[in-house]
Amino acid sequence: MNVLQNIKTGIILLALVLLHTNLVQAHTIKKVCTHDEPFKVYCDLCGCATSSGSFGFGTLSNANFVGVRYIYQNFESRNGIFENSPTSKESFNTYQLWAQIPINKSFYVSANLPYQDLTRNFNNVKENINGLGDASVIGWFKLPFYKKQNTDKVDFNIEREASGHSLQFGLGIKLPTGKFEESLADNINPGFQVGTGSVDGIFSLGYNYGGDKYGVNTLFSYYLKGENKNDYQFGNQFSYATNLYRAFATEKMNIMPFVGVSGDVYKKITQYGETLEDTDGNILNASIGSELAIDKFIFGASYTLPISQSLFGDNVESKQRLSVYVNFAL
Repeated sequence: MNVLQNIKTGIILLALVLLHTNLVQAHTIKKVCTHDEPFKVYCDLCGCATSSGSFGFGTLSNANFVGVRYIYQNFESRNGIFENSPTSKESFNTYQLWAQIPINKSFYVSANLPYQDLTRNFNNVKENINGLGDASVIGWFKLPFYKKQNTDKVDFNIEREASGHSLQFGLGIKLPTGKFEESLADNINPGFQVGTGSVDGIFSLGYNYGGDKYGVNTLFSYYLKGENKNDYQFGNQFSYATNLYRAFATEKMNIMPFVGVSGDVYKKITQYGETLEDTDGNILNASIGSELAIDKFIFGASYTLPISQSLFGDNVESKQRLSVYVNFAL
């Protein structure tokens, strides 16, 4: 019920902002999807083992922004090896402040500060934990590619024409700003935590192509997990994501529907130097969504369902994921 109320509130706020924007913006909107600003996706890590690192950190419309995002995920965990074993139903609500800030033409920084609200229902007993999650900061270097110049004639125009292709290299850190509760470590779903309590490294490599109408992006990220003060260490994580979008531009707005696939591979958790069995896994997802850009406001939503998964000895099942956001382009 709280999830539905949160979604309804978000829809109302989006509608109010859209109405206000249409009333005060009467001029033609600049084209927001260009060869120089293709769709960028960045990994976001909320600090939970089963929370995907592949659900994106960026927008289709503009490379630089500040904004808020809401993510809903739900899981079902089976406490036992039999089909009729008792199950735990878990809902993860994440509220994020996120941004991408330019340093210069080649360097930029992305940052994310989440608030977690997690609920679990097991044997008709409801449990809730909430609080600040793990913040992350990533520094990025962009390497654009340019069209080949014609060597048969002299061109005094020193401005090279972008091809639309580019590579991104990211190096970042996740901070232990979220609380890790050791009493929850024995849960079937170890992701039921607001934070990991550890300092983690983030290494990313991305490829983007942005054309006038179509664009594609691919991102690979590796999370090197650290050990927290409780001698508990989440397994290292590899995440990947690919998205294809189509831009429809009008005089006052850009609409960009997209489809994509993403996934995560989790290594086993260790505690007190020993590897814990059935704590690794993998998941492959399919996503569909759209984005609406009106002047400097960017509104987006996506819906994700698993294609295949094997999480924590097949005892944890991811059901679905919903994400909505509102950004202001810089």
